[in-house]
Amino acid sequence: MSVYGPVVKIHPVVLASIGDSYERRNEGASRVIGTLLGTIDKHSVEVAVDMEFAKNMYELHKRVSPSEVIIGWYATGFEITEHSVLIHEYYSREATNPIHLTMDTALQSGKMNIRAYVSAQMGVPGKTVGVMFTPLSVKYKYYDTERIGVDLLQRTRDAPNTTNGLTSDLCQVGGAAGRSGKQTADNSVGRYLMDLVNKDLLMVTYLSNLTQAQIALNEKIVVL
Repeated sequence: MSVYGPVVKIHPVVLASIGDSYERRNEGASRVIGTLLGTIDKHSVEVAVDMEFAKNMYELHKRVSPSEVIIGWYATGFEITEHSVLIHEYYSREATNPIHLTMDTALQSGKMNIRAYVSAQMGVPGKTVGVMFTPLSVKYKYYDTERIGVDLLQRTRDAPNTTNGLTSDLCQVGGAAGRSGKQTADNSVGRYLMDLVNKDLLMVTYLSNLTQAQIALNEKIVVL
């Protein structure tokens, strides 16, 4: 593959976040897109954070990490479609020469096939007739804390007490779950359970904020 332009350095948390977004997608949706945040230097683009809710979440994120800017967008899948051109044009308003990252979450080729692109206008001077996506070199970068998590996942892939590895374990669990034949698999049930867990987490956050407000109010009352 011919490669031009900067090197795209991707952190593991980005890939995990994209995969998580794909698993949480709405029922019937076959593709997920989102915004990439990171840092840029002269020779490389470092993708450090993945966020979905572009503008609103970006404004909040800037308060925590002001050095990270919008550098492009991602999409699940292994090919660039006609919709990719329109979405890329939108991100061109937010970033200069944005990066487009694709990840094959369906594993159609047996692996994720993570690729990065930049666009180039095609046509004659003064008139554009199309857009061409040029591939970039992709490398993976780890912080120390991220490395610990990645190493842990690799160790659990082949447990010392299991000869067949994780694939065999999943097959055994799947076979045991469907052996009775009383209930067929239903992905919507898993989505409902995930929504329920998210609501519980939101309630915990709300109660925590309420407790902090109550403590602050009590302190002011004591002072008075």
